[in-house]
Amino acid sequence: MKKVLDVCCGMKGMYFDKNDNRVLFLDKRKETHIVKRKDGYDRTIIIDPDIIGDFTDIKQPDNSFWHIVFDPPHIPQKKPTGAICKQYGHLTGDWKDMIKKGFQECFRVLKPNGTLIFKWNECRIPIKEILKLTDKKPLYGHKSGKAMQTHWVSFIKN
Repeated sequence: MKKVLDVCCGMKGMYFDKNDNRVLFLDKRKETHIVKRKDGYDRTIIIDPDIIGDFTDIKQPDNSFWHIVFDPPHIPQKKPTGAICKQYGHLTGDWKDMIKKGFQECFRVLKPNGTLIFKWNECRIPIKEILKLTDKKPLYGHKSGKAMQTHWVSFIKN
């Protein structure tokens, strides 16, 4: 049994080892895109999870993982057109309910005393609005990036 679950792994961009055998990679997509760039250097985007699934309905038993990574899409968009949506996915419909269910599912499959790392870019939606979607208390957090818009938030399950 793997100790770590990434519930929306996308391109696995934050991993030093994109095939780390300690991690169960989950995403609702398995796809490859070629993004045409103006400079002539095309970029290949590969979304290749271990299992295909939805972070709002994780098909894993309760209390299964010591560590969970939750880095959901952060851009509400009706039509996924650009490279950003292809790379990171996008929020659709009632995205607040989607994120709320995502938090609930992550905490359900997280073992007691396990940690959840939540990553959010507030380019469109402030982190304070997102943290209202869970009743769990964050332990600590950190801002990063040039504009300090990416937030890393740590939770521990009691």
